[in-house]
Amino acid sequence: MTHDEFRALRRFPALDGLRAIAALMVVMFHFGGSDWRWLSGHSGVHIFFVLSGFLITTLALREEERSGRISFLDFYVRRLFRIVPVYLVVLLAMALYYAPPGALFSDLNGGMPYYLTFMNEFSAFGTFTISWTLGIEQKFYLVWPLVAFAAGAIPLGRRIGVTVGLIAAAVVAAVLSRDLYIHYVPILIGCLLAILAHHPRGFAVIRPLTHPVVGTALVIGFVGVQLALGPAYHAFGEVKVIPWYALCVALMLPGLLARSPGTRLLSTRVLGFIGERSYSLYLLQVLAGVAVLWLVKVGNQVLGTGFVLNYGNTKALLVAIVSLVMADVLYRLVEQPFIRLGRRIVTWRRGRLEPSAGHRPSSAADQADRGIEEPPRDPAEAPTAGPVKVVG
Repeated sequence: MTHDEFRALRRFPALDGLRAIAALMVVMFHFGGSDWRWLSGHSGVHIFFVLSGFLITTLALREEERSGRISFLDFYVRRLFRIVPVYLVVLLAMALYYAPPGALFSDLNGGMPYYLTFMNEFSAFGTFTISWTLGIEQKFYLVWPLVAFAAGAIPLGRRIGVTVGLIAAAVVAAVLSRDLYIHYVPILIGCLLAILAHHPRGFAVIRPLTHPVVGTALVIGFVGVQLALGPAYHAFGEVKVIPWYALCVALMLPGLLARSPGTRLLSTRVLGFIGERSYSLYLLQVLAGVAVLWLVKVGNQVLGTGFVLNYGNTKALLVAIVSLVMADVLYRLVEQPFIRLGRRIVTWRRGRLEPSAGHRPSSAADQADRGIEEPPRDPAEAPTAGPVKVVG
């Protein structure tokens, strides 16, 4: 793949598929019991983080190149309407379900103040602790645009230096203070990959990774890394292993941007469908687990059986299916409508600031935002090597 071919891409369907696999990994780990411990806990989340850093930074860099700067207000509006509505709906459903007798809402074991302020990662004992990732990402994307783009377009080397410095700072903070700071490293590694890929000189460094043979070898190698992750955590500790795991994810991504067997595999209709709904699927897994237990209870009453659903393959698969069904409803009724609303607000604001904006092509960020917020029904319908939309 050449740099021009990479810049022509507007959507990366294989990354939708990878996001789907990451979401399913998390569900299978949480509900599959010992059969799925080899997935090693946070690994699916860290795939999400690397993808998020890469895709959102790519969008910002393309907007900056087109307009000379990025609009911070537009960036935050898009993130607000992309993340918060679905999150609040799921949080409300959790609070209603777990409400004690005589109360309307539950404080989710004392976690509600953290959940309402996106300090989720500090709620160690709340019922909704799977949302800790939202706390990490929201704070990161509150600060990252100001650090990386406030000065406008800056040289490649300087921007790489800033990103590497932040990675080092996160590692030091994790070692000297709290382990949770290590989770910023995968996002920053994704950001670093985006910076390299955006510039011709940086792309020359990663271009060999886009060759189909090299890309396929890296995907196979990543499977081996995943299988070895549990023993590595045990031998070295998560704080030391997570940055290397995130680097392995980043090394695999360029090969998924060009034509390769891995790209075709991850661009299938099913994975694309799941990938588009992966955010809602991830948040809904606790409620899906509750729904599965209720369905089993009702089934036992109707059939007169005493079936007990323990952790294992059956439970994990049922929770994944129910999560996906619930996620599809939330995706259609909440996620997409609010994303479109956010985009209309951005368009309206631009129209007021620039009266002629309606007669000009939309900005790169707005085009990319459509790719993030309102992708085609099936990413596989777009040709992998043709003009496609970036998704994040």
